[in-house]
Amino acid sequence: MALLLGPPSSGKTTLLLALAGKLDNDLRVNGEISYNGYKLNEFVPRKTSAYISQNDVHIGEMTVKETLDFSARCQGVGTRYDLLSELARREKEAGIFPEAELDLFMKATAMEGTESSLITDYTLKILGLDICKDTIVGDEMQRGVSGGQKKRVTTGEMIVGPTKTLFMDEISTGLDSSTTYQIVKCFQQIVHLTEATIFMSLLQPAPETFDLFDDIILISEGQIVYQGPRDHIVEFFESCGFRCPERKGTADFLQEVTSRKDQEQYWANRSLPYRYITVSEFANRFKQFHVGMQLENELSVPYDKSRGHRAALVFKKYTVPTMGLLKACWDKEWLLIKRNAFVYVFKTGQIVIIGIIAATVFFRTNMHQRNEADAAVYIGSILFTMIMNMFNGFAELPLTIARLPIFYKHRDHLFHPPWTYTLPNFILRIPITMFEAIVWVLITYYTIGLAPEASRFFKHLLLVFLVQQMAAGMFRFISGVSRTMIIANTGGSLMLLLVFLLGGFILPKSSIPNWWIWGYWISPLTYGYNAFTVNELFAPRWSKPSSDGRTPIGIATLNNFDVFTEKRWYWIGVAALVGFIILYNVLFTFALMYLDPIGKKQAIISEEEASEMEGEGNFSEDPRLLKPEPNREIALQSLSSTDGNNTREVAMQQMGSRGNPSGIRSVDSMHESATGVAPKRGMVLPFQPLAMSFDSVNYYVDMPAEMKGQGVTDDRLQLLREVTGAFRPGVLTALMGVSGAGKTTLMDVLAGRKTGGYIEGDVRISGFPKNQETFARISGYCEQTDIHSPQVTVRESLIYSAFLRLPKEVNNEEKMKFVDEVMDLVELNNLKDAIVGLPGVTGLSTEQRKRLTIAVELVANPSIIFMDEPTSGLDARAAAIVMRTVRNTVDTGRTVVCTIHQPSIDIFEAFDELLLMKRGGQVIYSGPLGRNSHKIIEYFEAIPEVPKIKDKYNPATWMLEVSSMAAEVRLQMDFAEYYKSSSLYQRNKALIRELGTPPPGAKDLYFPTQYSQSTWEQFKSCLWKQWLTYWRSPDYNLVRFFFTLAAAFLVGTVFWRVGKNRDNTGDLNTIIGALYVQFFFFFFFFLVLFNQ
Repeated sequence: MALLLGPPSSGKTTLLLALAGKLDNDLRVNGEISYNGYKLNEFVPRKTSAYISQNDVHIGEMTVKETLDFSARCQGVGTRYDLLSELARREKEAGIFPEAELDLFMKATAMEGTESSLITDYTLKILGLDICKDTIVGDEMQRGVSGGQKKRVTTGEMIVGPTKTLFMDEISTGLDSSTTYQIVKCFQQIVHLTEATIFMSLLQPAPETFDLFDDIILISEGQIVYQGPRDHIVEFFESCGFRCPERKGTADFLQEVTSRKDQEQYWANRSLPYRYITVSEFANRFKQFHVGMQLENELSVPYDKSRGHRAALVFKKYTVPTMGLLKACWDKEWLLIKRNAFVYVFKTGQIVIIGIIAATVFFRTNMHQRNEADAAVYIGSILFTMIMNMFNGFAELPLTIARLPIFYKHRDHLFHPPWTYTLPNFILRIPITMFEAIVWVLITYYTIGLAPEASRFFKHLLLVFLVQQMAAGMFRFISGVSRTMIIANTGGSLMLLLVFLLGGFILPKSSIPNWWIWGYWISPLTYGYNAFTVNELFAPRWSKPSSDGRTPIGIATLNNFDVFTEKRWYWIGVAALVGFIILYNVLFTFALMYLDPIGKKQAIISEEEASEMEGEGNFSEDPRLLKPEPNREIALQSLSSTDGNNTREVAMQQMGSRGNPSGIRSVDSMHESATGVAPKRGMVLPFQPLAMSFDSVNYYVDMPAEMKGQGVTDDRLQLLREVTGAFRPGVLTALMGVSGAGKTTLMDVLAGRKTGGYIEGDVRISGFPKNQETFARISGYCEQTDIHSPQVTVRESLIYSAFLRLPKEVNNEEKMKFVDEVMDLVELNNLKDAIVGLPGVTGLSTEQRKRLTIAVELVANPSIIFMDEPTSGLDARAAAIVMRTVRNTVDTGRTVVCTIHQPSIDIFEAFDELLLMKRGGQVIYSGPLGRNSHKIIEYFEAIPEVPKIKDKYNPATWMLEVSSMAAEVRLQMDFAEYYKSSSLYQRNKALIRELGTPPPGAKDLYFPTQYSQSTWEQFKSCLWKQWLTYWRSPDYNLVRFFFTLAAAFLVGTVFWRVGKNRDNTGDLNTIIGALYVQFFFFFFFFLVLFNQ
């Protein structure tokens, strides 16, 4: 099992994609990749190996177990059945009789075609997902599993298959260090027992997780610096003159030692002056290192294909029978239809409402059959029926595009061919469409007073159904070709405009210019319109003579509207609509087969800015990270200090802190002010330091229906139990616990962000009961997901937040000074004019976004700040930068609380205090960390039979392991009860009582208005930001201009000089139709586009 390490933008993901055979086809690749001697073009690498992406792309409506079951059904069992058969034959020949349970397990894992496999249950167990297996995965629009659990679902989706070669890209994001260790430990056993191959990249692996790997590959700037056994990597860097310091994780050291900014602190050869060692020099020295020389010798000898079994590779794209894949996709589509039933209920409701409107507008008492004018009114009602049922298919656009990212992932992993996705999609919607058509026709047909014959009723119903199916197929096809909502809305609107203009009802066939007449014959509405009108106007009641005394009214009306006058055109229209339905769905299938997702733009800054920065020497080796100013770098040291002390203490000593060198306000020093530590940095705007105390907080939600279905009788599910603690000014508190312990839930409850459920307990702000309206004005909340306006700059983001959230008593000049000061505090000065951009696409890096999120809250000048996993998704170096920002914030005297998952030793010991929770929402420790975490270590080591911490072991990981549920079972004790019986708990209760009493003369917080600014000031700020956003959205504006020009060209050329002909009512109707089309389509298009 190999670990891939490297600093940001070093090429880790690109290397994994290359080895998995998943690089874009348009990229030029040199070199050779082989599996067991076979080149990539000699087998199917995408089926032989599995790439686990760092992006969690899932269907939000499916549960965790359903997601894994679908993956297992698509991937099949591979060679398990054949291997088991061969094993059984050899056992029989040797007279060996396996254990019954083991034999049953092996046979169960080799069964193919089952809807739920034992492998899925096993995978859920080892990934710790069994507790949430019946919870939906969720997405941006619906709450589901947590971020860490979703990351494990991404991993589980790939490992449920038979693939034994796995490339895992940063699978630990959002997981606590203990869970990461357990999962990697399980993978290690799988690798060693089954001879599988796993190549994994991790962001911040803890030392104990790092030690599980056999080999390490270190990559930097696209070059491999080291590849070989883990035991020799530190030796290699020591031979180059660099040493990993005490209490520094080896993985963190490796990710920083090649960085120009961080390398010097690890220079150990004091006899020689330090100079920067480039990545190329490291790579060349590795070739002379004994591990590199051995590797070179191994690669110089071609791999003998006969050494490996052919069954180890996959030579077919799909290993599961086609009908099995079709059934799996069918079951998934049916499940999603049931989960999204509200969409179809809403569509039916919409049809009912519009149908009632149509029926009452064209009510039968006002409808007559006396002459051609009366017949024209009936044609108007028929046109309305056709148009509304055509627009009913527009709902397929967002539904289809929302599913495309998941489809592309499954397609690229060869889960199933595209047609097995499109066929169920088409067939399962037929009953829904039929039901909607029946509802429409039942409401409108006889109410309007259309031809009363039963045969014509059912023929009308068939046409409504076919128009709906055709529209749905057309919009699916547009979605498959466009692949984004903006392009799809534009393409969809233009296509609608074309088929409407040339359908023969707005502009008669005889009036269509010769250069557009081909459009008349390829418009599906041409055939629908002819079939609808022929079906109605060939009814017996329209056989009376018309105004000329000879021609029946029905035929005369058809002639007036330039419609074909043969009965056979009804069936021609039906056949044409069926053909269009098939054509659009086939084209949709081809689009999914051959088109890839729209590529991502990679521009970050302009070439001019880049050359300027390079000229100033202010550009780091990472294209997305800018070097801070030298004086800032001296004043604020990196968290990666080399002397083994608590980094926070070192930084604060360098900044001239006084008194307690660590700055910790521990519960042992009760005689000090209960408000915390004095601020160490002044700021332009004053704020009131506030402490938060909470006593016996409980939180309940209504019992989920899934749990009630499993026999649970309680009406409420308790997520927090008797949580007690305090957060104080100048004290940085870490909120930790295993996944599912309730960390984010507690923070949301305290911050007032839980709108549902039932909250109990006493929460106070500096002794006064918490009032949410007031509290919202003096608090900030940094979410785990960094949501920012992509079109504005860093400084503009802060200005917008400051002008809306700072009190109106602060003048504009002071606001701008405060914004600049906050930018300096979070080290964003160099990026103040950088466009924020889209996450992972353009603009700021993940770490820079985290700092911007913190800054946006800081410019509101809050007294209390909550941060949800500020270091998740960051490598060790980026996490250190963010934690330095957090530390700077605390040093201003603010109260800061962070949830944190898998901190390195450096990051963990940057905190002052810890509130540790166990699963079930109970506190098991609340108190100081101490120098080198000695307080927390002493607390847990004092518990009988708790194992002592090993040397160089991460205290954060150790405390989670020794306090796990498995440890409770082994020790036969409850850590929450042990904490409540401790002297530490009594001291905390005394502290909470002290903080819960307002100081003499103190007044409760009060604001005369709900918002900081008046409505007019809010409007001006929003208008300013919206102006910038529009100005910097050329793609959006160009789409609007393109549609306007294209639509104008279509309308102008189709209605070429129709205004010159004013000889009869038909000519006037054509002119009115041209005006109607312009108004209707421009209004419809911009209404759709504004929703983007």
